Amino acid sequence: MVKQANLVLALLLELGVLAALAYWGFATGSTVPVKIVLGIGTPAVVIIVWAIWGAPRSERRLQGISYWLLRIVFDAAGVVALYVMGQQTLGTIFALVAALNCILGYVWKQNETDLRRDNAR
Repeated sequence: MVKQANLVLALLLELGVLAALAYWGFATGSTVPVKIVLGIGTPAVVIIVWAIWGAPRSERRLQGISYWLLRIVFDAAGVVALYVMGQQTLGTIFALVAALNCILGYVWKQNETDLRRDNAR
């Protein structure tokens, strides 16, 4: 049950990264068109990268340390976006929760492709 909760937390963190990047993009742009491009484009690019190399059902999903480096960079992007927008407390909380989630995921081997095959049965 706790391991499944960690997987749910990973999904919520992924959504949080996208929200933080959209928030940054819409607030950073100098004009409305730039705000739209940054606010929608940045999360869209991150979604594409994650769908190719990080998503559980991706044929090209990274394994081992490569996957965890992608996760760290992905989560760090959300933390940096929050810090840049002056949300240091929220950024710190996000960083701590993401670190705990990654540590538990690593210890419990929650990045293994065999895990999703076992859960499908």
